[in-house]
Amino acid sequence: MKKNNLYKLLGIAFVVAIVSTGVFYGLFVSKMSSSTGTGKMLVVAARPLKPGTVLQPADVKLIAWPEQQIPKGAFEHVEDVTGKSVFDWINEDEPVFGARLASDQTAGGAGVPAGMRAISIHVTDSTGVLALLRAGQRVDVQVVVGHGADGRETMVRTALENLQVLSVSNQAEQSSQGVTLPVVTLLANPAAADVLAAADSGARVRLSLRNPLDQESRERTALTLGTVMRSTGSPAAAKPSDSKESAH
Repeated sequence: MKKNNLYKLLGIAFVVAIVSTGVFYGLFVSKMSSSTGTGKMLVVAARPLKPGTVLQPADVKLIAWPEQQIPKGAFEHVEDVTGKSVFDWINEDEPVFGARLASDQTAGGAGVPAGMRAISIHVTDSTGVLALLRAGQRVDVQVVVGHGADGRETMVRTALENLQVLSVSNQAEQSSQGVTLPVVTLLANPAAADVLAAADSGARVRLSLRNPLDQESRERTALTLGTVMRSTGSPAAAKPSDSKESAH
């Protein structure tokens, strides 16, 4: 009698083991299918790619990749990278990221379009503006020479207008004039980059923040402190509403 009960218990245990194994296997396969069967593809290097390589379809390949884990900055289609240039080594089977490619519009993660330059300047007397400044905003660049104490009359001129901000440094560094100042990196054409370099080396540079919708420019003439003190008022100092009325 006891032997029969033992056989029954063993039989029940065997059936339970088979059912449990089936359930576990089903869940495992389902999980694997949901991880790799999303239809998402990832562009990876088909061979080691050196800097300067202009990507062709044969240089890359597609591999299946879980949708939830697609890396930021990666590509899903070969045509998205075709024609772009590699400027940082990419190993075989390594995902191709936009930060390692350059095109006519942007130099990878640097955000410098073809024909433009990124240049850093040391900014003085603009602490309030710097607190508001973010990448992508637009600024005018004022150049100030003369300090009064050195016998030269203070003179200011808006040298450049409507330049895009690429970055604002959180840590000040020493300038060529021996003063520790905040650093702002601007996007400029080569000629404007030369102007910024000269101003940064031999003068004080201030920034004024522009409205992002304001695309107007004005005549940029030098203004001295003596001129300011002798001035009796200027239409440029009028309120926007006053300016509109006077225009009519």
